[in-house]
Amino acid sequence: MNVGAAARRSGLPAKTIRYYEDIGLISPLRAGNGYRDYSNDDIHRLTFLRRARGLGFSIEDCRQLMALYRDKSRASHDVREIAKNHVTAIDEKVRELQSMRATLQTLIHACHGDHRPDCPILADIAGETATG
Repeated sequence: MNVGAAARRSGLPAKTIRYYEDIGLISPLRAGNGYRDYSNDDIHRLTFLRRARGLGFSIEDCRQLMALYRDKSRASHDVREIAKNHVTAIDEKVRELQSMRATLQTLIHACHGDHRPDCPILADIAGETATG
């Protein structure tokens, strides 16, 4: 099938599919006319990648997960370690987002939100110290 059909069946944009091919995550066969010819196995791999990326795994993690998926003699421990490392990264991102949220809430509270030009939000973003 062509890239348009592969996109519909996998739920990925054609541009993403081409990118995955460019970086070696998938390797569809080429038809006699040179066009990509996606198989059902390619669709399965694309769906796998869509789900993995949907869980926030990096491209490199996806590459490792795909290799482990293909390796029937794999140790589930290896997969588990990738997932555990990803959860650790998510936890760190959550902490960063919570810190950003708290900072913005403090700045919003400090901003009068009226007709005056002074704005602690802009001052903080600019790295200026508030003057009283």
